[in-house]
Amino acid sequence: MSRYWVQRLGFALLGLTALAVVVPMLLVIGTIVVEGMGAISWEFITAMPSDGMKEGGIFPALVGTLLLTLGTALVAIPIGVGGTIYLAEYARDTWVSRCIRLAIINLAGIPSIVYGLFGLGMFVLFLKMGTSILAGALTLAIMTLPVIISTAEEALRAVPTEFRTVSASLGGTRWQGIRYIILPQALPGIITGVILGLLRAAGETAPILFTVAAFFLPRLPQSPFDQTMALPYHLYVISTQVPGMPLRIQYGTALVLLALVLSMNLAATVIRSYFRRRRQW
Repeated sequence: MSRYWVQRLGFALLGLTALAVVVPMLLVIGTIVVEGMGAISWEFITAMPSDGMKEGGIFPALVGTLLLTLGTALVAIPIGVGGTIYLAEYARDTWVSRCIRLAIINLAGIPSIVYGLFGLGMFVLFLKMGTSILAGALTLAIMTLPVIISTAEEALRAVPTEFRTVSASLGGTRWQGIRYIILPQALPGIITGVILGLLRAAGETAPILFTVAAFFLPRLPQSPFDQTMALPYHLYVISTQVPGMPLRIQYGTALVLLALVLSMNLAATVIRSYFRRRRQW
């Protein structure tokens, strides 16, 4: 067989693989959109649930998801980016740093239910935070840290060494070079890691199941130590635990969650593209 036909066969197999991934995803998204559009209304978005969640809206669950995502970002971003800067720019290549990187890679593969049990034991019971937004946000932050650190470290290491050399040759300190040269150039990759972590946090059910989520709570939380409803757990509850739940409400809730995740992804893409255009290499 000639090289030309081998190449064509390879392209055909790659195309079939892409279709096998994309087509089911489009079918799922299309089904959610078609079935859920009938439930979407201003009342559905802004009203409190009623009649055992069979009527009303999903406002407390939507607000709870946004609060948990915000709390996760406030904890995970400073720690994740700070830890990444230390590992990529300051830490020497010793067995300790290699063990830390190996631990980060392993933590990224741990099932989310394990993080939920850890959050239950550490934050809810040991630190006596109770089932609260604070306990849920801390649990989600720990879960997202490996994604943020590993992605951001790759972004920092992708910045050419010449940038650091020029900064040092001009008399700048290491921190000045990192702050004014390295970080701005690595920002698109760092933003990608942050958004990937937050998207996972926004869509997880298991960690919040043990630490924060309420089955039915038709009011907004008043403090970080209150429970709250959340869209992923709310969707699980109305799909499996509430008899006679109208199908349109289930699909409508799934559509709102999907739109929230896609909106975050779109915003991240726009921000990443803006900083990528300003990159100097």
